[in-house]
Amino acid sequence: MIEDIEVESTIPRALVILAEGAEEAEAVIIVDILRRGGIDVVFAGLNGDGPVLCGRKMKLNPDIALSAVTGHFQAIVLPGGAEGARRLASSEAVGERLRHAVTDGLVVGAICAAPLALHAHQVFAGKSMTCHPSVASRIAQYGNLVQKPVVEDGQLVTSQGLGTAIMFGLTLVRRIMGDVRAADVERGLTLPR
Repeated sequence: MIEDIEVESTIPRALVILAEGAEEAEAVIIVDILRRGGIDVVFAGLNGDGPVLCGRKMKLNPDIALSAVTGHFQAIVLPGGAEGARRLASSEAVGERLRHAVTDGLVVGAICAAPLALHAHQVFAGKSMTCHPSVASRIAQYGNLVQKPVVEDGQLVTSQGLGTAIMFGLTLVRRIMGDVRAADVERGLTLPR
């Protein structure tokens, strides 16, 4: 009799954590760009697998509850939004995942106000990072604030907000899948030149 053997997928995986009050457009753009890049995205709800009410009163449906997420990832990504970032920053489950990501060498992405979670969970202190202008003074006290749309420093990729979300997503695809895949995705987006 042949037994079923569970084989670990060779498709790179990214965990995107959705908290109530998140900036929904950022979350959707990030997941979209990563999936276009061939990355298996697990869209996890911070407080469960039910609909999440985001900052602009839209409801997004995560794939799974964060507490039920298993397996290995190449990246962890935190969408922004003031309230969403506050909830990510106050979640010990997020802190634990971020600390493991640092130890395991994963790419960590944070956009808009989400770098506040890095500060709250004491990861990437002193690294170069960017964020939404509304939280820049707080981030400048923790990291090396750089006023650019997307900033990379080792494992860490940060971005300023909704207007930079496509560039942020493409940077994550490049980091996970390589230059060729990122360029292919970018061509398909018909971005203005």
